[in-house]
Amino acid sequence: MATQAPGVGVEAGGEGRVSGLRGVYFGYWIVGAAFVAQFVSVGAQNYVVGVFLKPMTDDLSWTRAEFTLARTMGQLVMALVGFFIGAHVDRHGGRRVMMIGGIVLGGALFAISYVQELWQWLALNGLVLTVGAAMVGNLVVNVTLAKWFVEKRGRMVGFASMGVSFAGVALPWVLTQIVDEWGWRAGWRWLAIGAVALVYPVSLLMRRAPEDHGMNPDGRTNEQMQGVAGQRAAADFANSLTRREAVRSRQFYMLVFAFALFTVSIGVMLIQTIPFMTDSGYSRSTASLMITVTSIPALISKPIWGIFIDRTEPKRLCSLSAVLTGGSLTLIVWTVHNGWDPAVWMSFFLLGIGWGGMIPLQEVTWASYFGRRYIGAVRSAGLPFSIGLSAIVVQLVPFYFDKVGNYDGAFLAIAASCFVSSVMILFVRRPDRPERAAAA
Repeated sequence: MATQAPGVGVEAGGEGRVSGLRGVYFGYWIVGAAFVAQFVSVGAQNYVVGVFLKPMTDDLSWTRAEFTLARTMGQLVMALVGFFIGAHVDRHGGRRVMMIGGIVLGGALFAISYVQELWQWLALNGLVLTVGAAMVGNLVVNVTLAKWFVEKRGRMVGFASMGVSFAGVALPWVLTQIVDEWGWRAGWRWLAIGAVALVYPVSLLMRRAPEDHGMNPDGRTNEQMQGVAGQRAAADFANSLTRREAVRSRQFYMLVFAFALFTVSIGVMLIQTIPFMTDSGYSRSTASLMITVTSIPALISKPIWGIFIDRTEPKRLCSLSAVLTGGSLTLIVWTVHNGWDPAVWMSFFLLGIGWGGMIPLQEVTWASYFGRRYIGAVRSAGLPFSIGLSAIVVQLVPFYFDKVGNYDGAFLAIAASCFVSSVMILFVRRPDRPERAAAA
């Protein structure tokens, strides 16, 4: 653990002085902040949407495709906003971005409680809420973590991304009780209050990079940085690919497409699990509980995935995670259709294990393939492709339901995309990286 205590130096990005307990590497505080930020951001965007789908569509006379259109729009907005956020965090850090994003997100959530028309829902959820969540969530915190950790990157991203799964554990079931008792408008208001109360304090902890404060990645001392591990971390920084160099590589597009085929299952299942289950005769409480059943193993397995990521080639683990996800989706369709309750629970549990590796595996793969110096710009360059594909699929699923009357074929197609992803990932080799001086 680094001997440098928080309170040393001022960040180049102008984000103020580091403060905290002496002897504790400040990167660990950022891990905690990232946990909370992702809990709020992903929870508000994805985990709660399924809770509101039926109450809002029944009350406002919308189709499921019309309701889901907001999230489709939101993913496209996320791709556009993320393109600028990633580069900004590279240069200036995420503190101010997160503070502003918390206000925007909270305001959007509260305003949704007054929605009467479809266009209002599309504007608030699809545009304003998404912009706020993008300024708070995954891209901001994971780009930051990639700069603060190199050797421990898999474990730290794994711990931080537990916030995503904790949103699935805590929010759907609790919000279902609130919505069923007091109505969907009260549910959105409680979300708004909680989002602002959580995001503002943790935003104060965000800092751009350890070097801005006289620290080193992973909490290493200056003496440790002279060793093999320290030299490796310095080389990773110096030899990072710029955005322009990354987008000229074949590996960039292979990773974008492979991960898009894999991650599309999350957006679909978080929105459609509750209506899928209730259409099959399950209660809303049981249906929302399936999100919790998925989220608990995802929560627990994330740091375990992270430990293995730091010890082995990440693309093999990516392939395994994709296979688990595709197989679980296939089992879910089969078991729910046949009403085999214990098997239904096991299928959702296995889905959670597959999902558990998704975030840490992606973030570590991107950082290890392209380096940490420009990782925000590189990651954001891939968002229009990956999120665009996901947005299309998320919208096609309710459209399929409106035409066919069930989700079976759509879910099985997404399972197949996970299997394709598992094969593609195995064939992605690390790109050639230029040899630059460590001082670059």
